[in-house]
Amino acid sequence: MDRVIKLFATGLGLGYLPKAPGTFGTLLGVPLFWALAGLPLIHYITFLMVFIVLSSWISDRAQALFGVDDPKTVVIDEVAGFLVAVAGHPFGWKTVLIAFALFRVFDIVKPFPVRTIDDRMHNGFGIVLDDVLAGVYANVCLIILSSLRAL
Repeated sequence: MDRVIKLFATGLGLGYLPKAPGTFGTLLGVPLFWALAGLPLIHYITFLMVFIVLSSWISDRAQALFGVDDPKTVVIDEVAGFLVAVAGHPFGWKTVLIAFALFRVFDIVKPFPVRTIDDRMHNGFGIVLDDVLAGVYANVCLIILSSLRAL
């Protein structure tokens, strides 16, 4: 079971990459978004909520297995955050690229309260929650860009 936890936590091993594991982990969200984009929004949101809960549990277990707080090898949280960033938006490469860039910026910069959560919550839910909030920031930006017809 530990191997399965590590496999999912590391985004099928992408988290072991020596450079930019979070960026490569986020890329896993793209084909998943493509597969889910045709769902009714309520089904997408339901999937997303289940994914966030499972990601939190997996991240918590992986943190114990790796023996460090918020291991950089754990990237399932990036997938969850990206799926939040694109929630409610149609699949299109322009949307994907802008959402990807916005999510990575918010995940790296960690505006309030993202950094606070990252600093204070040292469990699986905290690992995932800061990325979910970064995804919310990115999603709001996408909504604004959409309303300005920039997408």
